[in-house]
Amino acid sequence: MHDVLTGPAPTAVQVLNGPRGNFGDTIVIDDALTETSSAASAGVGRAQGQYVWASRGNPELLVTMDVVLTSGAYAGSSVTVVGRDDIGAAVRELSVVGGTGQFRMAKGYVLWKTVRLDHPNAVLELDVFVNP
Repeated sequence: MHDVLTGPAPTAVQVLNGPRGNFGDTIVIDDALTETSSAASAGVGRAQGQYVWASRGNPELLVTMDVVLTSGAYAGSSVTVVGRDDIGAAVRELSVVGGTGQFRMAKGYVLWKTVRLDHPNAVLELDVFVNP
């Protein structure tokens, strides 16, 4: 997942500034999903949704997004992901709370880690485990 906040074609845009520091900042995303951490690798879908800085202290986000698959056997299907992202942790776990297409009514989880942080841009690895 390539979360790009800067440059000529950002995929993550801050739409709300919190009243105190980062707390409450809201960022809307339409991030590219690729096979590997390289932006040049084959695209497999989009991560579309939002994240909100939900902690007044630690860097923690509330993430709500759809992982929309656009290629391969699951093209046209998506999984809905919701959860707390403690960005200070090496690996974070978020919930799969549903889906569409071949993942309708899916339950599961996502293991998510930061591969590279070129502040404010980031590359994240998502391992999605579902019971469709």
